[in-house]
Amino acid sequence: MSNIDFNFRELEIFSRVVELESFSKASQAVFLAQASVSERIRTLEQKIGTRLLDRMGRKVVPTSAGELLYKHAIILLDMKETAALEMESFLGLEQGEISMGASTVPGEYILPEVISQFSRKHKKVSVNLAIADSNEIKTRVLAGEFELGIVGSKSRDAKLIYQELWKDELVVAIPQKHPWSKRKSISIEDLGKEPFIMREKGSGTLEILESYLNDLPGDGIHTLNVSARFGSSTAVKEGVRSGLGLSIISSRAIKTEVRAGLLKSLKIKGISMSRNFYLIRNRLRIASPSCKAMLDFLLTSKA
Repeated sequence: MSNIDFNFRELEIFSRVVELESFSKASQAVFLAQASVSERIRTLEQKIGTRLLDRMGRKVVPTSAGELLYKHAIILLDMKETAALEMESFLGLEQGEISMGASTVPGEYILPEVISQFSRKHKKVSVNLAIADSNEIKTRVLAGEFELGIVGSKSRDAKLIYQELWKDELVVAIPQKHPWSKRKSISIEDLGKEPFIMREKGSGTLEILESYLNDLPGDGIHTLNVSARFGSSTAVKEGVRSGLGLSIISSRAIKTEVRAGLLKSLKIKGISMSRNFYLIRNRLRIASPSCKAMLDFLLTSKA
């Protein structure tokens, strides 16, 4: 067996660089950042043990070893494409897949309907949606695990592109039989006297709540009498219903419970707590066609 090894993705990237005579043009063709293409070529050269490409002015040309590899690469890639197309035809598979992540409120209460609408228009594209807190979604978009993310707060990372999607309002959630059930609003001082269920660290809801309360006179977020911290809006709602405490939560998350008479929403006097949900993507990653279709759909959708 040969000690030299490589994979189809490396051959594809290498072939596009040879054919287009440019790292930047090849990066667009394979939907990767130019830096990633350069890194893949360096890895391939290390595996083979020799230089495969040379820069000649503005052009990139293969070395003698590169020409030999390219001759075999185009044959192997053509065989792979033929096999894939024949298998797809045999199995009747639809093409295209998008991996995306969302924080809990958009992931649980907005995106299921939006993705359903998208799928009716793009029947050959499947969507893989993961739900986690906003910080984890940002981290996984930056790591390349997700092509797109939807979060409830911004960070200062210059590698992320943020595009505004939908508005959201935060309200105080209380049980329907709570003594405040006849009220429409309460003071922050009153809220501080009640047990309070907080979202976990990394939550976009928590970040927005902290920013609002810390702008008020007094102890800010420490005004609240925290009885528990939960990792999802669903858990928070169940905690409120069971009498564990009150909470501040997205109005979208409790819409069904309010209509059913299980919970009631109140506002805090003198504060209008609203936020945006943002579509995020990695600035260094070129969007695939399927990703571009989802991106355009999300930016024009109403939710």
